[in-house]
Amino acid sequence: MARSGCTVDGMTQNFDVVVVGGGAAGLSAALMLGRSRRSVLVLDAGEPRNAPAAGVHGLLGHEGTPPGELLRKGRAEVEQYGAVVRPARARAAVRDDAGFALTLDDATTVHARRIVLATGVVDQLPAVDGLAGRWGRDVLHCPYCHGWEVRDKKIVVLATGPMAVHQGLLFHQLSDDVTIVLHQQPPLGDEQAEEMAAIGVRVVEGEVARVVVEDDAVTGLALASGEVVAAEAIVVGSRPVARPDLLADLGLQTHDLPNDMGTAVAADAMGVTAVPGVWAAGNLTDPYAQVGASAARTPEPPGSPDIWVSSRCATASASPSRTGATRSRRARGNGSRSTSRRSAAAARSGTSRTGSGSRRSCASTGCDLLRERGITLPRCGRLPA
Repeated sequence: MARSGCTVDGMTQNFDVVVVGGGAAGLSAALMLGRSRRSVLVLDAGEPRNAPAAGVHGLLGHEGTPPGELLRKGRAEVEQYGAVVRPARARAAVRDDAGFALTLDDATTVHARRIVLATGVVDQLPAVDGLAGRWGRDVLHCPYCHGWEVRDKKIVVLATGPMAVHQGLLFHQLSDDVTIVLHQQPPLGDEQAEEMAAIGVRVVEGEVARVVVEDDAVTGLALASGEVVAAEAIVVGSRPVARPDLLADLGLQTHDLPNDMGTAVAADAMGVTAVPGVWAAGNLTDPYAQVGASAARTPEPPGSPDIWVSSRCATASASPSRTGATRSRRARGNGSRSTSRRSAAAARSGTSRTGSGSRRSCASTGCDLLRERGITLPRCGRLPA
């Protein structure tokens, strides 16, 4: 079964990995870590990015599943491997002798050897009256996520940047009635205007004042001039901004995406960030990834061996640590008894100390062998000495 986090004095909990964020990416990371027998805590603030949407689309096997239902299933899958999912927000993080100490919104502290940040992004929308209230319903941004549901309807693109023409081209594949309202953007260049005219996409200049809603449905965009552009669906390019949770505490910075299309945290293909011991996953690193791709952008064992190496809790009932080298010798029946005797002797002599704030040293020579080959194992135990 999976290793569980230690509890000292009923308060401080200690884990191999704390995953900050309980969305698709965070749960996916916790799932694989749990299956690898790591002790894992998932901190879920309960603010999934896709909460306003009626269903998840483009995710094979889960087409149309409500976002909340998908996460409920994900939490159940994670928990069956011993991971703990806790409804909480991490307010602060600092380094300590065990790795990291995270303070939660209920003032409790948890310790982790490693952190996976999967806090995602916040979608910034234009300051247009009524727009945010319809987000995820009849105000949408992605033809692949929501386009089928608005096919053949009156679609109006509310321009927020240079990608408005691209949106017009994409949504034209779904409806013959597409209009671009330039809002605060400059007029289209001659070439772009010619392209839109060629495919029948109407372009309207003028600033948008508000979204018109009747009987709980969008019916148009009201311009400052008083004109109302009829609409059954509004397309707007949001600006996804990386959630700032813990970034400054951990020494991480965000970078701007091209064309002012948002911010993200830099990480390599395996989720490794510039800060040792901290990984990043999901929309935090790729704001435009859909649910499936976001869940796939989690730390992977082949490229990130350090996060997959477990330490053991230092408790009074803990048995002597056994490394892979010890288990291998035991499987061959070669020297297993002497190894066990050395471990027991080490425990009796005091190299294995138990109790709050203690550490237990590994008695096997396997750690030395791995270190000689460039693989660093964590020290046993996770509390500061």
